[in-house]
Amino acid sequence: MLAGIVKETALRERRVAATPDSVKRLLAMGFEVHVEPDAGAAAGYPDTAYVEAGAEIDPEAAGAADLVLSVQMPAIERLKRGALLAGLLAPFGDGDGRAALAEAGVEGFAMELMPRITRAQTMDALSSQSNLAGYAAVIRAADLFGRAFPMMVTAAGTIAPARVLVLGAGVAGLQAIATARRLGAVVSAMDVRPAAREQVESLGASFVEVDHREPSMAEDEGGYAREMGEDYRREQADKLAETLARTNVVVTTAQIPGRPAPRLLSAEMVRAMPPGSVVVDIAVAQGGNCELSRADRIVEEAGVLIVGDSDLPSRVAQDASALYARNLVNFTELLVDKDRGELAPDYDDPIVSATALSPKEASDG
Repeated sequence: MLAGIVKETALRERRVAATPDSVKRLLAMGFEVHVEPDAGAAAGYPDTAYVEAGAEIDPEAAGAADLVLSVQMPAIERLKRGALLAGLLAPFGDGDGRAALAEAGVEGFAMELMPRITRAQTMDALSSQSNLAGYAAVIRAADLFGRAFPMMVTAAGTIAPARVLVLGAGVAGLQAIATARRLGAVVSAMDVRPAAREQVESLGASFVEVDHREPSMAEDEGGYAREMGEDYRREQADKLAETLARTNVVVTTAQIPGRPAPRLLSAEMVRAMPPGSVVVDIAVAQGGNCELSRADRIVEEAGVLIVGDSDLPSRVAQDASALYARNLVNFTELLVDKDRGELAPDYDDPIVSATALSPKEASDG
């Protein structure tokens, strides 16, 4: 079995799908591991580190591999027919990608489709990367904000703490709350799920309550927030407008898998924020939670900066790669028949069948 690690080519992508530590685990599974030159350089993993771990540096790693590990979708035409591919393959609504994989005879496994079950937690790449996105968003906001985050009492006077509002208390939102609190900000958060209050308050933030509730509709079976009805959205907007008037930094994290991100901040709301405020929209790749967000741009409106970074995990590429590589290695164990020492995905396994991009082949078992 040959595992190939590709060098990512997407703009601003600095992560890599394997680290020297994960290479050792792949070798222990019986793989020979080939890594494309400089695949990990942008994440702080030089070729020498992979060689020391037991891998071979090979410019043709992708084309020769039985199993290709990637962060984003690689050039499919480079992969050999019959190969398996695991990565963040953008499966939602991407008919072209699925069709291209099928035409090339490559079986894709999309890590975004990982089911939210206990056994799959160590393979949950969305959570591992969202966690770092929440952290990076606050650091980005702190860098752009023209003031200090914590309260400071000095001989020259007292500096008031920054007020941070986090919209969405999922994995990214909770990490954003924790990071902003560590930096000394006064933090509040809003989420459609009533159960999020306890998590928000446990981190030392206040929960912004919307009186109108649709508890049965707020959360789906996978634990993700649902898009709420018109009555809730109207009351949420009123509460947001009231809160934003005294907010300096907003981090928006609301995302619904397979659907455009819900619009939470209108241009009018942004204009009502104090000049010098910062909005970081983590959901920009799905259309954004803020009306003014633009992917990979900073927009200024009425003295407010709206940051649309789509590469937040890549801004902490070494840690993001380390976590993602562990997710992939844990998933790879399900693709290997240990007794025979060969790749043999078990499509009866709910994790394998859920992530496979070829439902017909999965059902054939």
